[in-house]
Amino acid sequence: EDKEEDESKEEDNGSQQNRASRRKNYQRKNRDGKKAREEGSQKKDRSKTAPTKDQKESENKEKKTTKRGKEGESKQKKDRKNSTSSASSNSSDEESLSEEELAMLKEQVEQKKKLISTMRNKPWRMVKKLSVLREAQDFVEKFEGALGKGKGKKLYAYKMMMAKKWVKFKRDFENFKTQCIPWEMKIKEVESHFGSSVASYFIFLRWMYGVNLVLFGLIFGLVIIPEVLMGMPYGSMPRKTVPRAEQATAMDFSVLWDFEGYIKYSALFYGYYNNQRTIGWLKYRLPMAYFMVGISVFGYSLMVVIRSMARNANQSTSDGDDDNFIFSWKMFTSWDYLIGNPETADNKFASITTSFKESIVDEQESNKDENIHLRRFLRVLANVLIICCLCGSGYLIYFVVKRSQTFSKMQNVGWYERNEVEIVMSLLGMFCPPLFETIAALENYHPRIGLKWQLGRIFALFLGNLYTFLLALMDDVNEKLAEEDVVKNITHWTLLGHHNSSAGNDSTATPPPLDPADVPRGPCWETTVGIEFVRLTVSDILVTYITILVGDFIRACFVRFVNYCWCWDLEAGFPSYAEFDISGNVLGLIFNQGMIWMGSFYAPGLVGINVLRLLTSMYFQCWAVMSSNVPHARVFKASKSNNFYMGLLLLILFLSLLPVAYTIMSLPPSFDCGPFSGKKRMYDVIQETIELDFPLFVAKIFSYVANPGLIIPAILLMV
Repeated sequence: EDKEEDESKEEDNGSQQNRASRRKNYQRKNRDGKKAREEGSQKKDRSKTAPTKDQKESENKEKKTTKRGKEGESKQKKDRKNSTSSASSNSSDEESLSEEELAMLKEQVEQKKKLISTMRNKPWRMVKKLSVLREAQDFVEKFEGALGKGKGKKLYAYKMMMAKKWVKFKRDFENFKTQCIPWEMKIKEVESHFGSSVASYFIFLRWMYGVNLVLFGLIFGLVIIPEVLMGMPYGSMPRKTVPRAEQATAMDFSVLWDFEGYIKYSALFYGYYNNQRTIGWLKYRLPMAYFMVGISVFGYSLMVVIRSMARNANQSTSDGDDDNFIFSWKMFTSWDYLIGNPETADNKFASITTSFKESIVDEQESNKDENIHLRRFLRVLANVLIICCLCGSGYLIYFVVKRSQTFSKMQNVGWYERNEVEIVMSLLGMFCPPLFETIAALENYHPRIGLKWQLGRIFALFLGNLYTFLLALMDDVNEKLAEEDVVKNITHWTLLGHHNSSAGNDSTATPPPLDPADVPRGPCWETTVGIEFVRLTVSDILVTYITILVGDFIRACFVRFVNYCWCWDLEAGFPSYAEFDISGNVLGLIFNQGMIWMGSFYAPGLVGINVLRLLTSMYFQCWAVMSSNVPHARVFKASKSNNFYMGLLLLILFLSLLPVAYTIMSLPPSFDCGPFSGKKRMYDVIQETIELDFPLFVAKIFSYVANPGLIIPAILLMV
């Protein structure tokens, strides 16, 4: 560019000089012409034949000036040609340089990008990091855009722009997903004040809520909604009508509270559903859908639990060795420098303090010396006492269930007699865990190991109570099955007598229909089992909430406000503030979920009740923890507690499947209620569907697959 400017200046100077020389020549010509005219006018009279010397000289000068002008113009043309050729050569050199440096420039841009992404890992001072970061960002913004200016490079610039937008979109979408995680900030706040062990319970509670929400969608969308929309309406058949003897009290609160009356004959329970093979204009196969959804509840739960355990195991193995230089890592790498909110900073400060307490407890336990023989004796004694408590609770539940069967046959039974089983089981679940915790103080385990022992003992308590309840309930079911045979004959003869009395002597007359409320009913043992599970769930919800309200909140208010005028320090001594009972709450969730899995087959609406229970528990228990509880005196890390919870949940899932599978394969369904009425076994609906809806070769394939020679190896492989 500088060369071109110099050449243009030289051209301007040359043109100005040519103009000045032309003006001088023109003036000389005018002067010579004037002189020649004057001399010519003076010498007209003289001779007109020969030219003078002055005229010859002027002609010669004119010729010389014209030659000089032509030479100057030719020089200017040559200079212009040279300047244009030099400019074109310079531009071609620049284009060639830009093409050669393009690859190098791309490499530099990529290096700067890599430097920006790895800036946090550089062992530099913050001032140097910021300066280098700004320089790298400026370089990328300047030259990344310049790469798209050349010919054929617009596509590259477009790709770079779209890559930036895609990275930004992914980052915003990850932030959006984090914001969409329910109760994330509540759980983080609890974790910062009470440690990861308490937070693991709320994470487990949130996971259980998600699983039950999916189960509720399956049952509600594939069973309840089709029956309500396409099935027979209420009052059109006996199984959907309250009997005449019960209609007077069917809407009383005491009756509805026991899930009798109109609730018993609603879509909440098994007996409401019709046994028609297809319903509605869609020809929806409701019995088949009911059976497959009942099996899918267990299948989906099994898949989700195993996947969650595998994910937790992978995360625990990928964490690496964290046992080296624990306190150094916590001291120098715990703080998050991106925090800009004072409340978040307080939570982070409390979380770091709690993590130090957890590590100190772990270090103390690893370096502790003890008397081995005394410790073994105390641990054996504690286990003997706990086994005695478990046996006593199991016998008490069996005795109460047997007594409730006698109460059910009596008239004018009180509220306590009707709900004695639920009350006793809820009280055992409330008082036995604190008793186990008191006995476990003899063992002096590490808090994490002690939590697992406590969980196992409470799990054994709940499981023993549940199976004792089921065994006693099976006796009641057998009695109802024997009663069904009698009621079936009565119903048959009632319908036959109505037909004969209405027809009379005229055999061709059609009898008037019998009112569904007047038809004799069977006991419908499936609905009875479903009602018992619903009662257990509701009573467990009430006992849990009352325990939190009385045992935590009112206790905290008493300690807080009466401490000023009491004889001793209530906060440091008895009763003090309550600690959050991790083991009791976790086992309560697992035990409740086991009841949901067992009872959902007999009461499809039970999963909806559990969803409401988990939703309210999250808010209620988070409030109770933050307002009424104090952190544990010995804070400890969760350390794979979630996987331990999942292991217990997997065990209760397997044990919950056994009673349901037994009733499906062994017990005959009720003859006048439920989608499987009229069949010898509940699983006959599968055979009926295969025979009527599938080709013959499909039926042969299923018959071969159902061979015990294939089923037994498959079960062994799964185990």
